Amino acid sequence: MSERPWDRGASRKHILDAIDGSLRRLRTDYVDLYQLHHPDPETPIDESLRALDDVVRAGKARYVGCSNFVAYQVARALGRSEVLGTVRFDSVQPRYNLLFRQIERELLPLCREEGIAVIPYNPLAGGFLSGKHRREGGPTAGTRFTLGTAAERYQARYWREREFGTVEALRSVAAEAGLSLARLAIAWMLAEPAVTAPIVGASRPEQLDEVLAAVEKPIDALLKARLDEITREYRWGDDPR
Repeated sequence: MSERPWDRGASRKHILDAIDGSLRRLRTDYVDLYQLHHPDPETPIDESLRALDDVVRAGKARYVGCSNFVAYQVARALGRSEVLGTVRFDSVQPRYNLLFRQIERELLPLCREEGIAVIPYNPLAGGFLSGKHRREGGPTAGTRFTLGTAAERYQARYWREREFGTVEALRSVAAEAGLSLARLAIAWMLAEPAVTAPIVGASRPEQLDEVLAAVEKPIDALLKARLDEITREYRWGDDPR
């Protein structure tokens, strides 16, 4: 949260200070879920788990989880929590969408086996899977591809010829199915048994209409298999987040 070494990462001091700060800003006594945003290589996982255990025992959070941890890191944390007798990660928050499927290889099977909730972020690839971006003219102004420090990261993730070609193929499938591209992308994610709920960003209330429609009417197995095949190559690789 700052450049001060004691004000960032997953150290005991930062975890305990951060939960108190969050509760104060939210004007509440507890939160339902408290997550580590990403692994902290400078802090032993035992220290983080013991601090999270104290947070839960103090009634400041009901459950704890993590975001941007790869499968082996989640598995190790589960093992250490068993040994230490602390709370365990009950949720993971990974990046996941039709253009980033790497977590299907190890993380999702682990979560299914261990009963861990999966709440993916970036289900529409920062809006790329809405179909509103075009090759010509560069990124649309006012989107994650142009704003602040995220712009460079999002362009590096998705603004490539391969991804544009895939979106065009998906656009054709969506048209055949009578669905918007955004609805198709969300419905595909919801068809994955390990996924509990996607985290969807919306700047206007009407943008949630397609998301709610995807929840109410799932896609069939044949359509999902077709989408899986079109985006098969996005299962490979080892991006950290």
